[in-house]
Amino acid sequence: MSFSTLALVLALGLVGPLLSWRASWHIPVIVGELLAGVVFGATGFGVLRPGDPIFSFLADMGFALVMFVAGTHVPVRDPAVRSALAVGALRAVLVGAFAAAAGFTLASWFDTGHGAMYAVLIASSSAALVLPIIDSQGLQGKSVLELTAQVAIADTACIVALPLVIDISQAGRATLGALAVAAGAVALFLVLRYLERSGLRRRAHEVSEERKFALELRVSLALLFALAALATRTQVSIMLAGFAGGLAVAGVGEPRRVARQLFAITEGFLGPLFFVWLGARLNLREFADQPRLILLGLALGVAAVLAHALMRLLGQPIGFGALAAAQIGVPVAAVTVGTQLHVLERGEAAALMLGALLTIAVAALAAAVAARSSHRGN
Repeated sequence: MSFSTLALVLALGLVGPLLSWRASWHIPVIVGELLAGVVFGATGFGVLRPGDPIFSFLADMGFALVMFVAGTHVPVRDPAVRSALAVGALRAVLVGAFAAAAGFTLASWFDTGHGAMYAVLIASSSAALVLPIIDSQGLQGKSVLELTAQVAIADTACIVALPLVIDISQAGRATLGALAVAAGAVALFLVLRYLERSGLRRRAHEVSEERKFALELRVSLALLFALAALATRTQVSIMLAGFAGGLAVAGVGEPRRVARQLFAITEGFLGPLFFVWLGARLNLREFADQPRLILLGLALGVAAVLAHALMRLLGQPIGFGALAAAQIGVPVAAVTVGTQLHVLERGEAAALMLGALLTIAVAALAAAVAARSSHRGN
């Protein structure tokens, strides 16, 4: 990978903010980054070569950071959200039951054998997508707290479950690897909590701020990549390492300065690079050989929206159910890991992303409608 290629990748990453410029559209930045990668990658001009070892390694770093930031978005310390955990957990479990039925049905219809993976995808939510939408629309109230709890639980459970179901033949090894990464994350949480309670973190922060050492950022990155190394060594996805590390930091409380620094590195460099790389890996031309997979992608998106909308039976506003269906982290992980393990058939990766984009479009529309209803009510 050359500097000219790196400059092109970062320039293509600007397509994301351009498409998301109008806040009322609620288009996630990553949609534009993915589309730019598609146009300049395997589907389009073929300028970007995602198989390049340096490009792939930088993308893996970006993937770990994206999942780490997603983990820090889970509101594990918010007492208001904890009070809504019972209802949120019940809804997440029921969505999971509907998703299991739908996932195995679709796998049977399309003869892919990936029913368990589809079930996890359909049941998943994305805290990194849903929570910013809630904040931007100013949505409040008991239903919003229950929605937040439901999304946090579903996001966490599905990210943990995905490595176990994406390749059933390796589920035993994946379980052991996941347990090792989880143990590492627990150890990280305990160390961070000790540093916080003992006052060592604050004293280091004061020296670092005064002398421009950026110690907390350096330590955070070292610990994150140590977890990623553990995941690689135990042959599980760095997705789990990044998310588990983010949860550990969220459990202690992420310092605002570190959050801003990590945001800058992730959203300004490695995150866009990862999503452009991912788009470049997707080959939509495979749909020409497997047009039925277009229907699979649409069916996955519709099934996810319906499974979450069914929570109207438990009193959840249907718009909030549609918002909870928004997914991106788990489908992206399924595409990344599934492609690396060579368990997806031609065109299936593109189908998974098509389903995710459909849920995002429905969620954006549902959020806008919910916001207008809330403003009229006030």
